[in-house]
Amino acid sequence: MSTAEIVFLAVYFGVLAVLSVYGSHRYRMAFLYYRHKYKLPTPKTKLTQLPRVTVQLPIFNEMYVVERLIDSVCRIEYPRDLFEVQVLDDSTDETCGIARARVEQWKEKGVDIVYVHRTNRQGFKAGALENGLHLAKGEFVAVFDADFVPSPDFLTRTVPFFVDSKIGMVQVRWGHLNREFSILTQAQSILLDGHFLIEHTARNRSGCFFNFNGTAGIWRRDTIKDAGGWQHDTLTEDLDLSYRAQLKGWQFVFLPEIISPAEVPVDMNAFKSQQHRWAKGSIQTAKKLLPSILRSKTLPYEVKKEAFFHLSNNIAYLLMVVLSVMMPISMVLRFKHELYTSLWLDLPVFLASTASVGFFYVATGRELGLNWWGRIKYLPFVMSLGIGMAINQAKAVIEALLDKQSEFTRTPKTGSEGKQVKAVKKAYRGRRNWVPLIELLFGLYFTGAVYFAWDMEIWTSLPFLVLFQLGFLYVGVTSMLEFRGKSKSDAAQAPAGATPTT
Repeated sequence: MSTAEIVFLAVYFGVLAVLSVYGSHRYRMAFLYYRHKYKLPTPKTKLTQLPRVTVQLPIFNEMYVVERLIDSVCRIEYPRDLFEVQVLDDSTDETCGIARARVEQWKEKGVDIVYVHRTNRQGFKAGALENGLHLAKGEFVAVFDADFVPSPDFLTRTVPFFVDSKIGMVQVRWGHLNREFSILTQAQSILLDGHFLIEHTARNRSGCFFNFNGTAGIWRRDTIKDAGGWQHDTLTEDLDLSYRAQLKGWQFVFLPEIISPAEVPVDMNAFKSQQHRWAKGSIQTAKKLLPSILRSKTLPYEVKKEAFFHLSNNIAYLLMVVLSVMMPISMVLRFKHELYTSLWLDLPVFLASTASVGFFYVATGRELGLNWWGRIKYLPFVMSLGIGMAINQAKAVIEALLDKQSEFTRTPKTGSEGKQVKAVKKAYRGRRNWVPLIELLFGLYFTGAVYFAWDMEIWTSLPFLVLFQLGFLYVGVTSMLEFRGKSKSDAAQAPAGATPTT
């Protein structure tokens, strides 16, 4: 074996080792969850007087869901003299008229609701929230994105926690209005359930930092001000503010038993756009705040370690792309030099990553009381989808590392609930790009690798090669079909009697 081949294999196993560390971190999250699951947060005492609350609704071109959002928020049960709603509308389409009309209807019913329209979108969502904050009357500020449907008791169940003057933010768990729509929405729901129930609970109850998710949470206004306010130098203004606030000593509370339902993207390109923004923003936040966190002389080691894994986790996608290029070549090299036993070395490292996914999400289903056995059938797809998204996410990571700026790209909302969805206009879809072509090429590359492994009877490598093959092919082909023809939201039929705005 030549020196170049030895170096190649060394790099390959190095990449595998780093990925296995990130993959195994899910076991750490599960351990912390089970260790602290019964450490239930409760208000220290009873509130003697309810505070004034402002609910902010940042929207941009949300004609299909804005009425549902405003209606659900205005039905929140709270004393009307202490309750304010701000519709922060940066829209450039029919949404403006629809939102303004709905605001007037609720104003006539006695709700203190205002419509605030900006024309420049400076700072995007962060800018809209900061602008609204200057006008807000409330001591506390709740935020809901356009596709959310908060329950009427949201404030009565979250506000009492602020009796503790150290509490700066309370976050509730996301639900899923359209979990059953397709295998893609099923997979997203599983991923989000794991993030909220296991990760958030584990981090919050073990004393580590966790983050406001941009919606379905409520802030103490003084906390936002003390942490430096909403800033728009990252694409994840929520993650950024969360870490700055906790660095200032503010404490957060996560309430998994309170659910705020929302819509998950029904189209692959909408999902990719959302994930790209989250991945890029997390690396931007890591670059911005990790040095301060790691240098801190007051933060415990466990807090620093968890913050590092949390903020840098998307680096794994970049390594996944490198691994994807090297894996078939590594297999061929070892087969060529008859290093058959070394092929077994991949197995424990892959299992450290892939088996942790299965354990993590099965545990999530069981804790939620769902049909976890029925959800197991989705796990191979969940793992394959994660692999297939690697190109899209690696692009986001590279852009963040290179300080390439990009605008805040909204995730298109369709008003999807259950298995029904409305047809949406083309302007609400994502832009064409070159990523699906690269994904398709990777899928074909792994098709060749699968054929080679099957032909040469390299059975230890075959299952993992198939996961990579199907992941890249599914994500690439689905993305290209949506660009060329009708998307999932176009093809689905709206319920009888439905109109574009409900």
